[in-house]
Amino acid sequence: MTPTLQDGDRLLVAYRQTVVPGDLVVARLPDGTVAVKRATERRTTRTGSAAWWLLSDNPDEGVDSRHRGPVADADVIAVTVARVWPRPRRF
Repeated sequence: MTPTLQDGDRLLVAYRQTVVPGDLVVARLPDGTVAVKRATERRTTRTGSAAWWLLSDNPDEGVDSRHRGPVADADVIAVTVARVWPRPRRF
């Protein structure tokens, strides 16, 4: 699958928006990396806390929940609202 975002894209994000499956989110992965991933479903961590299963749009590149496990709710920082640069061809 072709990635949704390219290097250099600028995003508008919402910090207090509720995450729903299918959203692109900014999250802190368990290794400390901050990345944009797609939230696909609710899961729980090993400690039983609420979490999200996050996947890359391009599964051949990068690291996601398949490699690091579910990401705790507290580590989902924001939900992307729009790409603002370069301008999308249509809104």
